[in-house]
Amino acid sequence: MKTLSGKISMFCLAAGTVLLVLLDQVSKQAAQRLLKGKASIPLIEGVFELQYLENKGSAFGMLQGKRLFFICMAGLMMVLIPYIYSRIPLTKRFLFLRVTAILFLSGAVGNAADRIYHGYVIDFLYFSLINFPIFNVADIYVTGSTFLLIVLILFYYTDEDFEQIQLFPGRGKRTSS
Repeated sequence: MKTLSGKISMFCLAAGTVLLVLLDQVSKQAAQRLLKGKASIPLIEGVFELQYLENKGSAFGMLQGKRLFFICMAGLMMVLIPYIYSRIPLTKRFLFLRVTAILFLSGAVGNAADRIYHGYVIDFLYFSLINFPIFNVADIYVTGSTFLLIVLILFYYTDEDFEQIQLFPGRGKRTSS
């Protein structure tokens, strides 16, 4: 990671994450200011609306009140994802994987910031047509990146591609002498 291109790549991870987290946090502040204590605002009647919710759990209301667990998991992601990102080859072939990492990290950081600052995550996007759980921009990052990663693993990357990502350098194949 001592090369200029490696440093630029890590700068892209940091800058991309900061920009996406900023977008998430601004949207949540706007939701808090405009929606808290008010009736939901239909954007597409019977389909999609803005509705304020303070979520102390995760998706679908699971793990309510497990704030420390979520903060620790986000902390782990803040260490693990940059490490993995730094091991991804700097070729066009791996651009999608690098973008996926930036999206996932941004979602983890965005929701962790809420948990640390507020003690809950601010959710405000609601698909009323299917009664989907209320979510936020960071949730879109995490869900989108997870879906993208699955598609990439199943249909784009090969075993040979993943062999190029050396997560544990120096632990390669040993030759006998």
